[in-house]
Amino acid sequence: MKSMIRPGDLLDEAILGIGSRPARLLLTMIGTVIGIGALVATIGLGQTAGGQIAEKFDAAAATRVVVRPADSGFGMADGSAPQLAADVAERIARLAGVVAAGTISEVDIGDQTVSGVLLNDPAGSEQIDLDVYATSADLLRAAGGSISVGRSFDAGHDRRADPVVVLGSRAAERLGITRVDQRPVIFIGDHPYSVIGIVGDAGSRPELLDSVIIPYQVAVDRYGLDAPEQVEVKTVLGAAQQVAGQAAIAASPNDPTQVRVTAPPPPGSLGSDVQADLNTLLLAFGAVALVVGGIGIANVTLLSVMERSGEIGLRRALGARRRHIAAQFLAESGLLGGVGGLIGTAFSILVILVVSLAQQWTPVLHPALPVLAPILGAVIGLAAGAYPALKAAAIEPMAALRQAE
Repeated sequence: MKSMIRPGDLLDEAILGIGSRPARLLLTMIGTVIGIGALVATIGLGQTAGGQIAEKFDAAAATRVVVRPADSGFGMADGSAPQLAADVAERIARLAGVVAAGTISEVDIGDQTVSGVLLNDPAGSEQIDLDVYATSADLLRAAGGSISVGRSFDAGHDRRADPVVVLGSRAAERLGITRVDQRPVIFIGDHPYSVIGIVGDAGSRPELLDSVIIPYQVAVDRYGLDAPEQVEVKTVLGAAQQVAGQAAIAASPNDPTQVRVTAPPPPGSLGSDVQADLNTLLLAFGAVALVVGGIGIANVTLLSVMERSGEIGLRRALGARRRHIAAQFLAESGLLGGVGGLIGTAFSILVILVVSLAQQWTPVLHPALPVLAPILGAVIGLAAGAYPALKAAAIEPMAALRQAE
């Protein structure tokens, strides 16, 4: 007569087997709870953080295009180095999708220094070595910066070459200037300049915070600036690639190869790459935790086999086959893994929600993960219980009964 075991009976036996030792049950499931919980939490937090990275990237870097002259190896036909036109920012600003465009150039002021007050006695005043940049009126807007005190110069100041400056916040601190309502004056060498504003946030141009910023035309007239060094361009979201493709033609219609354009990768690609790297790291951590949990189940199941050898011998003596014994221990380990996976999944979802709420993020979790994670826990439990189940099935009835006496 063929001996069969019904799934319901097998489940009942497995529940009774693991429920008879509740303390051990909890200790055994801790490994799986931690493993599955760590796996789900790390994937969920990785997806959530990746979403924030992509969002911030798309909102900032994905709208930035920088235009500069081509490398010196691509010189003009007359042998001169490529240069940007003085009105290059205006040309690019007319392209569809451009929010603002402004030029920026570092100005060579020679051995001159910057001071807050001009004194005939050089020993009586500390001369400060600050970088000087010449920009067009829309540079700060294009860079995503802002003025914290006063105002920036406009196109009229630039066109007239008015002797006005805007200071970076750290440069203003070094010069002892905190307000501009009384139009404080600084000197670059012997030339006086009225301070009309202080930059609080320089956006994508942090070097401006330590610098003195003058209108482009002032640099041309007083310091012999030949041409703008770079053009900072801000685009609407999603237009950076289009603007980058047209900016070289707008800047140099006769020979676009004389211009080099730097644009961000297609929107979302950098965020996806960062998210993939982050997920790889977190998945490795989760996998290690799962292995530890599986080893815990294997150890406890093997110990259970040794302790229950008398029970196993009695079952075998009453007609249970080897496969029945193996199936019972596999069911117990699989049930441990599944329940531990379910608890770990629930706990990890709670962690994701709490972290997202604390950071004001939008939680992101693949909908299949809460379903697959407990199944993975059960699979880990079955794999961990395979060897103990085989060892239990190999126990001979008579030997087991004698050992139990």
